[in-house]
Amino acid sequence: MSRPRLEVADILRLHGGEYRRKHGAALAPEQVRVLGAIERCRTGALGGHIHACDQCGHRVIAYNSCRNRHCPKCQSMATAQWREARRAELLPVEYYHVVFTLPDGLGPVALQNKAVVYDRLFQAVSQTLLRIGGDPKHLGAELGFLAILHTWGQNLMYHPHIHCVVPGGGLSRDSTAWISCRSGFLFSVRVLSRLFRRLFLDRLTQDFAAGRIRFHGTAAHLNEPTAFERLMQSCRKSEWVVYAKPPFAGPEKVLDYLARYTHRIAISNNRIVSLENGCVTFTWRDYSHNGTQGFLTLEAHEFIRRFLLHVLPDRFTRIRYYGFMAHCHRTPKLALCRRLLSARGSTDVPVPQKQDWAALLISLTGVDPLLCPKCHQGRLACIGTVEPVRLPPSHGPPGPPP
Repeated sequence: MSRPRLEVADILRLHGGEYRRKHGAALAPEQVRVLGAIERCRTGALGGHIHACDQCGHRVIAYNSCRNRHCPKCQSMATAQWREARRAELLPVEYYHVVFTLPDGLGPVALQNKAVVYDRLFQAVSQTLLRIGGDPKHLGAELGFLAILHTWGQNLMYHPHIHCVVPGGGLSRDSTAWISCRSGFLFSVRVLSRLFRRLFLDRLTQDFAAGRIRFHGTAAHLNEPTAFERLMQSCRKSEWVVYAKPPFAGPEKVLDYLARYTHRIAISNNRIVSLENGCVTFTWRDYSHNGTQGFLTLEAHEFIRRFLLHVLPDRFTRIRYYGFMAHCHRTPKLALCRRLLSARGSTDVPVPQKQDWAALLISLTGVDPLLCPKCHQGRLACIGTVEPVRLPPSHGPPGPPP
Protein backbone atom coordinates (compact mmCIF):
# COMPACT_ATOMS: atom_id res chain seq x y z
CA MET A 1 0.00 0.00 0.00
CA SER A 2 1.49 3.35 -1.06
CA ARG A 3 2.37 5.87 1.62
CA PRO A 4 0.71 9.32 1.51
CA ARG A 5 3.07 12.05 0.34
CA LEU A 6 2.81 13.76 3.72
CA GLU A 7 1.78 12.40 7.11
CA VAL A 8 1.10 13.73 10.59
CA ALA A 9 4.22 11.77 11.58
CA ASP A 10 6.35 13.88 9.20
CA ILE A 11 5.16 17.06 10.90
CA LEU A 12 5.88 15.66 14.34
CA ARG A 13 9.32 14.36 13.38
CA LEU A 14 10.30 17.74 11.99
CA HIS A 15 8.71 20.04 14.58
CA GLY A 16 7.82 17.82 17.56
CA GLY A 17 11.18 18.16 19.31
CA GLU A 18 11.07 21.95 19.33
CA TYR A 19 7.43 21.87 20.38
CA ARG A 20 8.37 19.70 23.40
CA ARG A 21 11.17 22.07 24.35
CA LYS A 22 8.86 25.08 24.27
CA HIS A 23 5.69 23.57 25.71
CA GLY A 24 6.76 20.37 27.45
CA ALA A 25 5.83 21.62 30.92
CA ALA A 26 2.23 22.09 29.81
CA LEU A 27 1.86 18.70 28.13
CA ALA A 28 -0.02 15.88 29.83
CA PRO A 29 1.79 12.51 30.03
CA GLU A 30 -0.60 10.95 27.53
CA GLN A 31 0.12 13.75 25.05
CA VAL A 32 3.86 13.13 25.34
CA ARG A 33 3.30 9.41 24.71
CA VAL A 34 1.17 10.12 21.64
CA LEU A 35 3.88 12.34 20.15
CA GLY A 36 6.52 9.65 20.63
CA ALA A 37 4.33 6.83 19.36
CA ILE A 38 3.35 8.58 16.11
CA GLU A 39 6.94 9.67 15.45
CA ARG A 40 8.17 6.09 15.76
CA CYS A 41 5.28 4.35 14.03
CA ARG A 42 6.46 2.02 11.25
CA THR A 43 10.09 2.99 11.60
CA GLY A 44 13.15 1.05 12.70
CA ALA A 45 12.58 2.33 16.24
CA LEU A 46 9.84 -0.27 16.69
CA GLY A 47 11.47 -3.13 14.80
CA GLY A 48 9.70 -5.13 12.17
CA HIS A 49 9.45 -8.27 10.08
CA ILE A 50 11.25 -9.48 6.97
CA HIS A 51 9.06 -10.93 4.23
CA ALA A 52 10.29 -12.84 1.18
CA CYS A 53 8.54 -13.71 -2.08
CA ASP A 54 8.05 -17.44 -2.62
CA GLN A 55 8.63 -17.01 -6.37
CA CYS A 56 11.41 -14.48 -6.97
CA GLY A 57 12.92 -14.24 -3.49
CA HIS A 58 12.44 -10.45 -3.27
CA ARG A 59 12.61 -9.26 0.34
CA VAL A 60 10.52 -6.57 1.99
CA ILE A 61 10.88 -5.12 5.49
CA ALA A 62 7.59 -4.25 7.19
CA TYR A 63 8.17 -2.06 10.23
CA ASN A 64 5.88 -2.47 13.22
CA SER A 65 3.08 -0.02 13.94
CA CYS A 66 2.68 1.86 17.22
CA ARG A 67 -0.99 0.82 17.58
CA ASN A 68 -1.76 4.09 19.29
CA ARG A 69 -5.41 5.01 18.86
CA HIS A 70 -4.49 8.58 17.94
CA CYS A 71 -2.16 7.54 15.11
CA PRO A 72 -3.56 8.09 11.59
CA LYS A 73 -1.66 5.10 10.18
CA CYS A 74 -2.89 2.63 12.77
CA GLN A 75 -6.62 3.21 12.46
CA SER A 76 -7.41 1.70 9.05
CA MET A 77 -7.04 -1.92 10.14
CA ALA A 78 -8.66 -1.28 13.53
CA THR A 79 -11.61 0.31 11.72
CA ALA A 80 -11.98 -2.59 9.29
CA GLN A 81 -11.82 -5.22 12.04
CA TRP A 82 -14.32 -3.35 14.21
CA ARG A 83 -16.68 -2.83 11.28
CA GLU A 84 -16.66 -6.54 10.43
CA ALA A 85 -17.53 -7.36 14.04
CA ARG A 86 -20.49 -4.98 13.89
CA ARG A 87 -21.97 -6.59 10.76
CA ALA A 88 -23.37 -9.43 12.84
CA GLU A 89 -25.20 -6.92 15.06
CA LEU A 90 -27.20 -5.10 12.40
CA LEU A 91 -30.97 -5.46 12.49
CA PRO A 92 -33.32 -5.23 9.47
CA VAL A 93 -34.73 -1.82 10.51
CA GLU A 94 -34.14 1.84 9.81
CA TYR A 95 -31.12 3.34 11.57
CA TYR A 96 -30.78 6.95 12.68
CA HIS A 97 -27.78 9.19 13.26
CA VAL A 98 -28.21 11.55 16.24
CA VAL A 99 -25.53 14.06 17.30
CA PHE A 100 -25.35 15.71 20.73
CA THR A 101 -23.06 18.76 21.00
CA LEU A 102 -21.76 20.70 24.00
CA PRO A 103 -22.11 24.50 23.70
CA ASP A 104 -18.91 26.49 23.16
CA GLY A 105 -19.17 28.02 26.62
CA LEU A 106 -18.41 24.65 28.18
CA GLY A 107 -15.27 24.13 26.10
CA PRO A 108 -12.84 25.29 28.85
CA VAL A 109 -14.65 23.11 31.41
CA ALA A 110 -14.31 20.03 29.21
CA LEU A 111 -10.74 20.73 28.11
CA GLN A 112 -9.43 21.04 31.67
CA ASN A 113 -11.51 18.16 33.09
CA LYS A 114 -11.63 15.71 30.19
CA ALA A 115 -12.23 12.40 31.97
CA VAL A 116 -15.04 13.71 34.19
CA VAL A 117 -16.78 15.81 31.54
CA TYR A 118 -16.58 13.13 28.84
CA ASP A 119 -18.08 10.58 31.21
CA ARG A 120 -20.89 12.99 32.10
CA LEU A 121 -21.46 13.64 28.42
CA PHE A 122 -21.92 9.94 27.72
CA GLN A 123 -24.21 9.59 30.74
CA ALA A 124 -26.40 12.52 29.74
CA VAL A 125 -26.67 11.35 26.12
CA SER A 126 -27.48 7.74 27.02
CA GLN A 127 -30.04 8.68 29.67
CA THR A 128 -31.68 11.14 27.30
CA LEU A 129 -32.22 8.53 24.60
CA LEU A 130 -33.17 5.74 27.00
CA ARG A 131 -35.68 7.88 28.92
CA ILE A 132 -37.37 9.35 25.88
CA GLY A 133 -37.34 6.01 24.10
CA GLY A 134 -38.92 4.34 27.11
CA ASP A 135 -41.59 7.01 27.53
CA PRO A 136 -44.94 5.73 26.12
CA LYS A 137 -45.64 9.24 24.84
CA HIS A 138 -42.72 8.86 22.43
CA LEU A 139 -42.01 5.16 21.80
CA GLY A 140 -42.42 3.12 24.99
CA ALA A 141 -39.59 0.73 24.15
CA GLU A 142 -36.06 -0.16 25.24
CA LEU A 143 -33.63 1.27 22.71
CA GLY A 144 -30.24 -0.17 21.84
CA PHE A 145 -27.53 2.05 20.40
CA LEU A 146 -23.85 2.88 20.23
CA ALA A 147 -22.34 6.27 21.05
CA ILE A 148 -19.02 7.63 19.77
CA LEU A 149 -17.15 10.60 21.22
CA HIS A 150 -15.52 13.11 18.88
CA THR A 151 -13.83 16.28 20.12
CA TRP A 152 -12.83 18.11 16.94
CA GLY A 153 -14.17 20.17 14.11
CA GLN A 154 -12.76 20.16 10.60
CA ASN A 155 -10.39 22.99 11.53
CA LEU A 156 -9.02 20.92 14.48
CA MET A 157 -10.53 23.28 17.04
CA TYR A 158 -12.00 21.81 20.22
CA HIS A 159 -15.63 20.75 19.68
CA PRO A 160 -16.83 17.91 21.95
CA HIS A 161 -19.84 16.01 20.63
CA ILE A 162 -21.24 12.49 20.56
CA HIS A 163 -22.49 10.63 17.50
CA CYS A 164 -25.14 7.98 18.13
CA VAL A 165 -26.35 5.25 15.78
CA VAL A 166 -29.87 4.27 16.86
CA PRO A 167 -32.13 1.56 15.41
CA GLY A 168 -35.62 2.82 14.62
CA GLY A 169 -37.41 0.96 17.38
CA GLY A 170 -36.88 -1.22 20.42
CA LEU A 171 -38.10 -3.98 22.67
CA SER A 172 -41.40 -3.67 24.50
CA ARG A 173 -41.25 -3.52 28.28
CA ASP A 174 -42.17 -7.19 28.59
CA SER A 175 -39.76 -8.13 25.75
CA THR A 176 -42.51 -9.83 23.76
CA ALA A 177 -42.67 -7.42 20.82
CA TRP A 178 -40.63 -5.12 18.66
CA ILE A 179 -41.99 -1.56 18.66
CA SER A 180 -41.06 0.51 15.62
CA CYS A 181 -40.80 4.26 15.50
CA ARG A 182 -42.64 6.24 12.87
CA SER A 183 -40.96 5.77 9.49
CA GLY A 184 -38.46 8.53 8.83
CA PHE A 185 -38.78 10.05 12.32
CA LEU A 186 -37.19 9.01 15.60
CA PHE A 187 -37.70 11.74 18.23
CA SER A 188 -38.18 15.50 18.38
CA VAL A 189 -34.76 17.15 18.60
CA ARG A 190 -36.28 19.86 20.81
CA VAL A 191 -37.34 17.25 23.37
CA LEU A 192 -33.93 15.58 23.17
CA SER A 193 -32.11 18.88 23.54
CA ARG A 194 -33.98 20.05 26.64
CA LEU A 195 -33.53 16.81 28.55
CA PHE A 196 -29.89 16.47 27.47
CA ARG A 197 -29.15 20.00 28.70
CA ARG A 198 -30.79 19.46 32.07
CA LEU A 199 -29.17 16.08 32.74
CA PHE A 200 -25.69 17.24 31.79
CA LEU A 201 -25.73 20.49 33.73
CA ASP A 202 -27.20 18.84 36.83
CA ARG A 203 -24.38 16.30 36.85
CA LEU A 204 -21.74 18.93 36.19
CA THR A 205 -23.01 21.07 39.06
CA GLN A 206 -22.81 18.05 41.37
CA ASP A 207 -19.23 17.35 40.24
CA PHE A 208 -18.20 20.94 40.95
CA ALA A 209 -19.74 20.84 44.43
CA ALA A 210 -17.91 17.57 45.14
CA GLY A 211 -14.57 19.00 43.99
CA ARG A 212 -14.23 16.62 41.05
CA ILE A 213 -13.60 19.39 38.53
CA ARG A 214 -11.02 22.16 38.89
CA PHE A 215 -9.64 24.94 36.72
CA HIS A 216 -6.31 26.58 36.06
CA GLY A 217 -4.74 29.20 33.81
CA THR A 218 -7.16 31.48 32.00
CA ALA A 219 -10.13 29.49 33.40
CA ALA A 220 -8.97 29.66 37.05
CA HIS A 221 -11.70 32.17 37.91
CA LEU A 222 -14.25 29.36 37.46
CA ASN A 223 -13.01 27.82 40.71
CA GLU A 224 -15.10 30.52 42.44
CA PRO A 225 -18.61 29.12 43.04
CA THR A 226 -20.30 32.34 41.94
CA ALA A 227 -18.40 32.41 38.63
CA PHE A 228 -19.14 28.75 37.97
CA GLU A 229 -22.82 29.24 38.77
CA ARG A 230 -22.99 32.19 36.36
CA LEU A 231 -21.62 29.92 33.65
CA MET A 232 -24.20 27.24 34.47
CA GLN A 233 -27.04 29.76 34.37
CA SER A 234 -25.85 31.04 31.00
CA CYS A 235 -25.73 27.50 29.63
CA ARG A 236 -29.23 26.75 30.95
CA LYS A 237 -30.61 29.72 29.02
CA SER A 238 -28.97 28.79 25.70
CA GLU A 239 -30.32 26.36 23.15
CA TRP A 240 -28.24 23.21 22.87
CA VAL A 241 -27.70 21.61 19.50
CA VAL A 242 -29.03 18.10 18.95
CA TYR A 243 -29.15 17.00 15.35
CA ALA A 244 -31.10 13.98 14.09
CA LYS A 245 -30.32 13.08 10.49
CA PRO A 246 -32.71 11.20 8.19
CA PRO A 247 -32.49 7.41 8.45
CA PHE A 248 -29.67 5.59 6.68
CA ALA A 249 -30.54 4.04 3.32
CA GLY A 250 -30.09 0.42 4.41
CA PRO A 251 -27.71 -1.59 6.61
CA GLU A 252 -24.70 -1.18 4.29
CA LYS A 253 -24.95 2.59 4.66
CA VAL A 254 -24.85 2.13 8.43
CA LEU A 255 -21.58 0.21 8.01
CA ASP A 256 -20.21 2.92 5.73
CA TYR A 257 -20.97 5.43 8.47
CA LEU A 258 -19.38 3.28 11.15
CA ALA A 259 -16.25 2.84 9.05
CA ARG A 260 -15.91 6.62 8.73
CA TYR A 261 -16.65 7.62 12.30
CA THR A 262 -15.80 4.98 14.88
CA HIS A 263 -12.00 5.04 14.80
CA ARG A 264 -11.64 8.44 13.19
CA ILE A 265 -9.01 10.72 14.68
CA ALA A 266 -8.69 14.49 14.55
CA ILE A 267 -7.12 14.53 11.07
CA SER A 268 -6.22 11.84 8.54
CA ASN A 269 -3.00 11.83 6.56
CA ASN A 270 -4.78 12.22 3.23
CA ARG A 271 -6.01 15.70 4.25
CA ILE A 272 -2.49 17.10 4.59
CA VAL A 273 -1.50 19.06 1.48
CA SER A 274 1.86 20.63 2.26
CA LEU A 275 4.51 21.27 4.90
CA GLU A 276 6.51 24.32 3.85
CA ASN A 277 8.32 27.15 5.64
CA GLY A 278 7.19 25.90 9.02
CA CYS A 279 3.51 25.86 8.06
CA VAL A 280 1.05 23.02 7.50
CA THR A 281 -1.73 23.25 4.93
CA PHE A 282 -4.64 20.80 5.00
CA THR A 283 -8.09 20.48 3.51
CA TRP A 284 -11.20 21.18 5.55
CA ARG A 285 -14.93 21.60 5.14
CA ASP A 286 -16.72 24.66 6.49
CA TYR A 287 -20.06 23.28 7.62
CA SER A 288 -21.26 26.75 8.55
CA HIS A 289 -21.23 27.43 4.79
CA ASN A 290 -22.86 24.27 3.42
CA GLY A 291 -19.74 22.14 3.75
CA THR A 292 -17.67 24.17 1.31
CA GLN A 293 -14.22 22.60 1.00
CA GLY A 294 -11.15 24.79 1.26
CA PHE A 295 -7.58 24.88 2.52
CA LEU A 296 -6.41 25.95 5.96
CA THR A 297 -2.79 26.86 6.73
CA LEU A 298 -1.46 26.78 10.29
CA GLU A 299 1.97 27.37 11.74
CA ALA A 300 3.39 23.93 12.58
CA HIS A 301 3.35 24.46 16.35
CA GLU A 302 -0.28 25.59 16.19
CA PHE A 303 -1.11 22.48 14.16
CA ILE A 304 0.52 20.28 16.81
CA ARG A 305 -1.25 22.16 19.61
CA ARG A 306 -4.64 21.63 18.01
CA PHE A 307 -3.86 17.98 17.27
CA LEU A 308 -2.96 17.35 20.91
CA LEU A 309 -6.20 18.93 22.15
CA HIS A 310 -7.92 15.72 21.08
CA VAL A 311 -5.74 13.20 22.92
CA LEU A 312 -8.02 11.21 25.20
CA PRO A 313 -7.31 10.42 28.86
CA ASP A 314 -5.56 7.10 29.37
CA ARG A 315 -7.84 4.06 29.18
CA PHE A 316 -10.84 6.20 28.31
CA THR A 317 -13.50 4.33 26.32
CA ARG A 318 -14.73 6.48 23.44
CA ILE A 319 -17.15 3.94 21.89
CA ARG A 320 -19.92 2.79 24.24
CA TYR A 321 -23.08 0.69 23.96
CA TYR A 322 -26.40 1.10 25.72
CA GLY A 323 -29.83 -0.47 26.13
CA PHE A 324 -30.21 -3.83 24.44
CA MET A 325 -26.79 -3.23 22.83
CA ALA A 326 -25.01 -3.10 26.21
CA HIS A 327 -22.19 -5.63 26.51
CA CYS A 328 -23.74 -7.46 29.46
CA HIS A 329 -26.69 -8.79 27.45
CA ARG A 330 -26.08 -7.85 23.81
CA THR A 331 -25.97 -11.37 22.35
CA PRO A 332 -29.25 -12.73 23.80
CA LYS A 333 -31.15 -9.48 23.29
CA LEU A 334 -30.04 -9.11 19.68
CA ALA A 335 -31.13 -12.70 19.07
CA LEU A 336 -34.52 -11.86 20.61
CA CYS A 337 -34.82 -8.75 18.42
CA ARG A 338 -34.12 -10.84 15.32
CA ARG A 339 -36.76 -13.42 16.29
CA LEU A 340 -39.37 -10.74 16.91
CA LEU A 341 -38.57 -8.93 13.67
CA SER A 342 -38.59 -12.19 11.74
CA ALA A 343 -42.03 -12.98 13.11
CA ARG A 344 -43.18 -9.64 11.70
CA GLY A 345 -41.83 -10.56 8.28
CA SER A 346 -38.73 -8.35 8.32
CA THR A 347 -35.93 -9.58 6.09
CA ASP A 348 -32.83 -10.31 8.11
CA VAL A 349 -29.45 -8.78 7.34
CA PRO A 350 -27.02 -11.36 5.89
CA VAL A 351 -23.86 -11.82 7.93
CA PRO A 352 -20.73 -12.40 5.81
CA GLN A 353 -17.98 -14.84 6.68
CA LYS A 354 -15.24 -13.56 8.93
CA GLN A 355 -12.22 -12.26 7.00
CA ASP A 356 -8.54 -12.47 7.95
CA TRP A 357 -6.37 -9.36 8.11
CA ALA A 358 -5.16 -9.65 4.51
CA ALA A 359 -8.70 -9.94 3.15
CA LEU A 360 -9.75 -6.98 5.26
CA LEU A 361 -6.93 -4.87 3.86
CA ILE A 362 -7.91 -5.84 0.32
CA SER A 363 -11.51 -4.81 0.97
CA LEU A 364 -10.35 -1.58 2.61
CA THR A 365 -7.67 -0.46 0.13
CA GLY A 366 -8.01 -2.66 -2.96
CA VAL A 367 -4.36 -3.67 -2.51
CA ASP A 368 -3.22 -7.21 -1.71
CA PRO A 369 -0.58 -6.79 1.05
CA LEU A 370 0.88 -10.28 0.42
CA LEU A 371 1.39 -9.91 -3.34
CA CYS A 372 5.06 -9.51 -4.24
CA PRO A 373 5.63 -5.88 -5.32
CA LYS A 374 8.45 -6.91 -7.67
CA CYS A 375 7.26 -9.92 -9.69
CA HIS A 376 3.53 -9.46 -8.97
CA GLN A 377 3.17 -13.25 -9.01
CA GLY A 378 4.50 -14.67 -5.77
CA ARG A 379 3.27 -14.37 -2.23
CA LEU A 380 5.15 -12.77 0.65
CA ALA A 381 5.88 -14.87 3.72
CA CYS A 382 7.56 -13.83 6.96
CA ILE A 383 11.10 -15.24 7.28
CA GLY A 384 12.52 -13.21 10.16
CA THR A 385 12.37 -10.16 12.38
CA VAL A 386 14.15 -6.82 12.66
CA GLU A 387 15.16 -5.73 16.14
CA PRO A 388 14.16 -2.23 17.25
CA VAL A 389 16.78 0.50 16.89
CA ARG A 390 17.69 1.74 20.35
CA LEU A 391 18.73 5.39 20.17
CA PRO A 392 20.01 7.60 23.01
CA PRO A 393 17.32 9.92 24.42
CA SER A 394 19.03 12.94 22.83
CA HIS A 395 18.43 11.56 19.36
CA GLY A 396 15.20 11.95 17.48
CA PRO A 397 13.39 8.92 16.10
CA PRO A 398 14.62 7.46 12.83
CA GLY A 399 12.88 8.63 9.71
CA PRO A 400 10.21 6.61 7.94
CA PRO A 401 11.17 3.64 5.78
CA PRO A 402 11.86 4.47 2.12
